[in-house]
Amino acid sequence: MLCRSLALVAFAACALPLVGVAQGPPAIRLLEPARVYDGTAMHEGWGVVVRGRTIEAAGPVQALATPAGVERVVLAGLTLMPGLVEGHSHLLLHPYDETVWNDQVLREPLAYRVARATVSARDTLLAGITTVRDMGTEGAGYADVGLKQAIEDGVIPGPRMLVAGPAMVATGTYGPKGFAPEIMVPQGAEEADGIEGVTRVARRQIGRGADFVKIYADYRWGPNGEARPTFSVDEIAAIVAVATSSGRYVAAHASTAEGMRRAVLGGVATIDHGDGGTPDVWQLMVDKRVALCPTLAAGDATAQYGGWKKGQDPEPARLQRKRAAFQAAMKAGVTLCFGGDVGVFPHGDNLRELEMMVAAGVTPAEAVRIATSGNATTFQVGDRLGSVKPGLFADLIAVDGNPTKDIAALRRVRFIMKDGRTYTQP
Repeated sequence: MLCRSLALVAFAACALPLVGVAQGPPAIRLLEPARVYDGTAMHEGWGVVVRGRTIEAAGPVQALATPAGVERVVLAGLTLMPGLVEGHSHLLLHPYDETVWNDQVLREPLAYRVARATVSARDTLLAGITTVRDMGTEGAGYADVGLKQAIEDGVIPGPRMLVAGPAMVATGTYGPKGFAPEIMVPQGAEEADGIEGVTRVARRQIGRGADFVKIYADYRWGPNGEARPTFSVDEIAAIVAVATSSGRYVAAHASTAEGMRRAVLGGVATIDHGDGGTPDVWQLMVDKRVALCPTLAAGDATAQYGGWKKGQDPEPARLQRKRAAFQAAMKAGVTLCFGGDVGVFPHGDNLRELEMMVAAGVTPAEAVRIATSGNATTFQVGDRLGSVKPGLFADLIAVDGNPTKDIAALRRVRFIMKDGRTYTQP
């Protein structure tokens, strides 16, 4: 499909059989699509000049300087736009209907999990996702740091990775569970307690390569297995202080109103999930400029794994509540992220979350902004990614159609460039 779309271009990448990087790309390329979405607005008749790994210029094609030797890449009829930035992935996990979470953490060898992750990274990139925020390795230690390095060094194809390492939980709150109390089993995240303890773990994780610190502000450790808050506000504030002093931020898993409230008061930058948000919590998030990654697609997937036939059976009440919470956050003016908890469902199907956000009331134009410049700004990489501007990394995709009017256009990726290198699809 990709090679046919680029039939007007003598493009080296099209000759490659599976996922390939064009070898020896020219120093300067002029990309000529039908239109360019720059991260906030659509521009008809624009082109983009790429020099090496960065964007050199963008604007009306006739006005762009084209030095001698420039290679013209004609993307006839396509929309060129920033590569998508996905905000909640787990590349070290694979769908729970294949292997349940406990067994992935306890039974799958680390080498096996990393091998699977390399395929998941490729599939993610080929879906037009050129950056992912990986929200914890779930028992695989710092394998995300190594995966990120392998991608950066060109050993394997994949998206840019913003990594959290093992993530942080309060002792006794996380899993795997279900074993005799005398048996100490490996946990899906690193345990820490108290101001001194969380400070030490945050520093260690940053020192070992974490781009941000991910915490579990609540989890299912209540008397009946219900979600309850974990860290205190003071503990969260201590973690945030460490991250901030290192130029990083804290992201919080939180699904209860109290867990969310503590996380926001402690100074986190994003709340992921947010199922139990209340009007007071949404307003607090607006006031403190804390963003929400709703992860609508994860619950949708697990409900189907449990036997719900989507489109045939009545929608489960918990999915209705989840959507209502998301819509309340949107109405309150909370900053929204695109991040679906990929890994719970297949990598490469990342767009499922954005489609569900649109179905819940986000306009296609706003959804595309969120998935590009919006997420880049929220994750503090907007000076490098998420827009078509001179000086930013040449992470670009071209899609068939106008995604600001039809979100399904993002499923029709015909051209992928990351870091100035062009990739093909199988």
